[in-house]
Amino acid sequence: MNYEMEELLPIVGRLAERYTGIDSTSISYEKAEQFMGAVLYCIHEGEMEEENAVAVVQGISARQAYENGKINVEKKVKAALELYHKILPDFCAYENPYLSDTFLEGLPQFFQRYDMEFEPQDTILTLDYPILEDLSKYTGIDKIYDYVVCIGLEQDFLRIFPESYVRKVLRQYYTEKLDMVDNICEVLLMDVAKHIFAQKPLSEQNFQEPDWQKLQYHLKEMDSLEMENQLSEALKELAEKYCENPFGIVRYLKSGIHNVVVRLKNFCL
Repeated sequence: MNYEMEELLPIVGRLAERYTGIDSTSISYEKAEQFMGAVLYCIHEGEMEEENAVAVVQGISARQAYENGKINVEKKVKAALELYHKILPDFCAYENPYLSDTFLEGLPQFFQRYDMEFEPQDTILTLDYPILEDLSKYTGIDKIYDYVVCIGLEQDFLRIFPESYVRKVLRQYYTEKLDMVDNICEVLLMDVAKHIFAQKPLSEQNFQEPDWQKLQYHLKEMDSLEMENQLSEALKELAEKYCENPFGIVRYLKSGIHNVVVRLKNFCL
């Protein structure tokens, strides 16, 4: 939805007045640009709401679209905070400092500092722990909400396995590769994939020469798509057995599955 500048400027002016108390003409160009970004962000939030999409077609004013969007921003902040507190009691960082710092320290700071009125487009955090989903096109609460959703899916997936198993896989991985920025699920998926294609039980961690030979045989015989599908099916079975949202977990892990297959092909062949 495109609104004319003369429809947007009065909304920006009201924001400036609220910010300064009275003299909206005293704000800097950068601050005015920030307020315009806030207005456009909220209007976009309103447009993403299905009910408001109908109203837009019927000719909703920029002011009303902005107000609707503000309500949606507030709802999303509340939903993100509720989800965060739902995840928190059973949260485990598995000794990964990036995950621990981002979730336990960074996200609470976001909720404390997030300015829904004057700068809802500001993400505030760098989100140093990488997730598998690409959120680069999002900002503000849109990005934070989806990020928290992804962390929740990761935690549900990781709880399928005993904590001791996850920690052992990670310790072995970080011994060989000291950089701990990698996504935990992707590291674990690599180990799970090796076991699946070597037809070796997950309970048996030490790979012997026959295991490596069997793994290499399957990597040579199967194309990448076939491997991705087989790994997806195996994860789907696990998720359906142990998780409340198996579809969401498998969908989230999709890009990780692709990366794992590529890395296995490059590493083992």
